[in-house]
Amino acid sequence: MPLLEVRDLRTYYFTYRGVVKAVDGISFEVEKGKTLGLAGESGCGKSTAAYSIIKLVPPPGRIVGGQIIFDGMDLTKMSESEIRRKIRWKRISMVFQGAMNALTPVYTIAKQITEVLTYHAGMSKTEALQRAAELLEMVGLDRTVLRRYPHELSGGMKQRAFIAMALALNPDLVIADEPTTALDVVVQAQILNLLKRLQKELGIGLILITHDLAVTAEMSDYVAVMYAGKIVEYGPNELIFREPLHPYSEGLIMSVPSLRRPRKVKWIPGLPPDLIEPPKGCRFHPRCSRAMDICREKEPPMVEVKGRKVACWLYAR
Repeated sequence: MPLLEVRDLRTYYFTYRGVVKAVDGISFEVEKGKTLGLAGESGCGKSTAAYSIIKLVPPPGRIVGGQIIFDGMDLTKMSESEIRRKIRWKRISMVFQGAMNALTPVYTIAKQITEVLTYHAGMSKTEALQRAAELLEMVGLDRTVLRRYPHELSGGMKQRAFIAMALALNPDLVIADEPTTALDVVVQAQILNLLKRLQKELGIGLILITHDLAVTAEMSDYVAVMYAGKIVEYGPNELIFREPLHPYSEGLIMSVPSLRRPRKVKWIPGLPPDLIEPPKGCRFHPRCSRAMDICREKEPPMVEVKGRKVACWLYAR
């Protein structure tokens, strides 16, 4: 049984302009010790999917349908107090997008990590400090960092400190939302290697959210490609990157230069659609060079093709 199973999840934002269908019927699984990469352009719903899993969707958003099955429990049916007491941070934790700026500037690193341990694990202050020091050493920081404030740390050190906080209660699943944003390439590599090492040592499941396909290819066991609130292709990493089937997946991969073989870099014309009034039929059809009449009329079903699932009329007819 998978550690996490998301079934037909729908999360909408109810605004004055209309209903934004940010996540509109997505399904995927995460196994213990494996990494799922959520890839796609900015605004496709990746972060909203992550916030939905830990039930922290900011207002005016809310989950309107689907199931989030974690270790046999449906999180959508649990109250906020149950989620806070049993799930969030204890079983599922998250490294937020812009985590470098998520640390409270007026508290030391010690204060911010020990607060998690005293509140959720009931540790004494002494026990929490000892555990915090161990966590910092686990992520490659000296325990003297405990006495520092966030502004005294570099970007990479702040990111490591936040990863330590996310691992404080030994969660089964960690969601990393753009964990290398705003870091230089050397520090990016250090953070990614750290996540890989910790996952191997601790056996945690990992959801890696990024628009950087190189990071997705390097880190993920499975990949779900999102576009306009929907998953358009989902399957093993090597299959999708070796032979993408959906035109959007192909466009994303062809937009990245290849070091292995020379190829012409291409791009996807146009812009993602307005999710208040998404296009009828396949949401990608206004930007797709292979769109057919049926693409403009009917939404394609998700079908199994060549070892992965793809939502495209090229394969569903």
